[in-house]
Amino acid sequence: MLLKWPTRAWLLIVAVACTAMMAFGVLYLQYYLGTEPCPMCIVQRYAMIGVIVWCLLGLSEKSPVRTLIMSWLVFLSAGFGAFVAARQTWLQWYPPEVVTCGRDFYGMIENFPLQRAVPMIFKGGGDCSKIDWTFLGGSIANWSLLVFSSIVVLMLYLRLRDGLFRAQASAN
Repeated sequence: MLLKWPTRAWLLIVAVACTAMMAFGVLYLQYYLGTEPCPMCIVQRYAMIGVIVWCLLGLSEKSPVRTLIMSWLVFLSAGFGAFVAARQTWLQWYPPEVVTCGRDFYGMIENFPLQRAVPMIFKGGGDCSKIDWTFLGGSIANWSLLVFSSIVVLMLYLRLRDGLFRAQASAN
């Protein structure tokens, strides 16, 4: 029954879920627990924001063709996020001997003038192979990979399903 919901309903569900995950990651993990996002985490956040934006734009469109385009953009953003999360998961499972992912927050403030430190802080810092938090045995990167991959599969399913419905309707 759930799989028969219209694409716009799924875009709303994905947008709300991704917004909740962003709020959890930023408000709870970063500001409450004090975990510092690494550069790969920042890139995954950008991908998640992309998913949210494309979903919301897909919701605002009345045209099925534009909704189709937006759902493909959601697919691409989630695919990119899954790629980065998979790479970070790999780094966490097989950490390199020398960490080259980025500088820590205090190192940036102490070693660089404010004009250079602020953009570097926005880019993130810390070790991408470090596991700061886990839930049910999975790290943040593991959960991001699962979520992004689920969105990719869902969008692909919706595109195939809607394409089959169109093919059946045109045959009749």
